[in-house]
Amino acid sequence: MTSSERRNKIINILEAANNIPISASKLASFCNVSRQIIVGDVALIRAGGIDIQSTPRGYKIIKNTNMFESYIVCMHSNEYIKDELYTILDFGGEIIDVTVTHPVYGEISVNLNLSSRYEANEFIKNIKKTDAKLLFNLTEDGIHLHKIRCKDESVFEKIKSELEKKKILFKNN
Repeated sequence: MTSSERRNKIINILEAANNIPISASKLASFCNVSRQIIVGDVALIRAGGIDIQSTPRGYKIIKNTNMFESYIVCMHSNEYIKDELYTILDFGGEIIDVTVTHPVYGEISVNLNLSSRYEANEFIKNIKKTDAKLLFNLTEDGIHLHKIRCKDESVFEKIKSELEKKKILFKNN
């Protein structure tokens, strides 16, 4: 199989998965190549204009939908991370990314692509297992933004309202 055929196969597998993430290792086994070859192929596919996103469970193709996307600004301590993520997910949101403004590096943004409690739990488990700092801990004030995707603006407003009740949503008084 040529590299071009392999990349087409990767695209076909991800499209057929219907938004269920497929790990690089699984794609590698389907294509009889190493995981590292798949990582390079995915980078080339992305450069070609196909929106493949990485999640804690693998790659998935983001299809153009009529979903509503907007940002929320949050500020909380580490112990509220699960509550923040669960609130967004339970009220119908998908957490696309997190962005902070670092005092030296400027804006830092990382894809999260969390769409279920399972994925949120895996994310939190990986943070604890590696003892990694949450991105907002790299800032002076802990303020961070999340890009949220949901069905419509009314769902987004409900998410914001719930986060505000829990004092997770940042309010500049």
